[in-house]
Amino acid sequence: MNIEEFINETKKLGIDVTGEQLEKLEIYCNFLLEYNSHTNLTAIKNREEVYLKHFYDSLTLVKSIDLTSIENLLDIGTGAGFPGMVLKIFFPNLQIYLVDSNNKKTKFLNELKDKLNVDKVEVINARIENITSRFINSIDVVTARAVTNLPVLVELALPLVKVNKYFIAMKGNAQDELENSEYAITYLGGKIEDVKEFDLPHDAGKRMLIAIQKTQKSELNKLRPYEKIIKKPLQK
Repeated sequence: MNIEEFINETKKLGIDVTGEQLEKLEIYCNFLLEYNSHTNLTAIKNREEVYLKHFYDSLTLVKSIDLTSIENLLDIGTGAGFPGMVLKIFFPNLQIYLVDSNNKKTKFLNELKDKLNVDKVEVINARIENITSRFINSIDVVTARAVTNLPVLVELALPLVKVNKYFIAMKGNAQDELENSEYAITYLGGKIEDVKEFDLPHDAGKRMLIAIQKTQKSELNKLRPYEKIIKKPLQK
């Protein structure tokens, strides 16, 4: 995806790309590719794929949620900042929390944050289950892109969400995962609000956005430890 295609496809998402945003994306892309030459951040090695499979793909979250209407967003397993840092460039109003347990990736993100000169971005080097007590019932949108199996992910993510707000999983073709997670979603006080399926441009793959609304408050003392979540995911 070249720059012109990126602009045109992003416009279809309802986003008019500004010159400042393009400049920040260029800084991001150049730094990512340079850093990736000596530290493994992503399997994607060329500019066109970065714009399609990282930048554009991250922005497809707007198909499920109006990001101008929320205050904060937490990105689980953000890696090199997808989707969280890309969303920050386009929605500077957001307080963004970028969470990843890989120290090399969070080091990159802290350097990138300075290069992009963005504020209200906190990079957190931790496993998500280790910061649940800090964020429980406090986030407008929790998201995760291409992270673990959905029944496990729901149990890790939904407790962080404010009541009536959303966990939005960004997946490939995940129909089986969705069906297997229905019990966990209900048990944890959520409901499936919306599922959007679409194809990336250039036949780059199928995508699924699964929006889960939280309907009741989570209680910290009732949450299962990570070892039990992994060993026996919540399923019928």
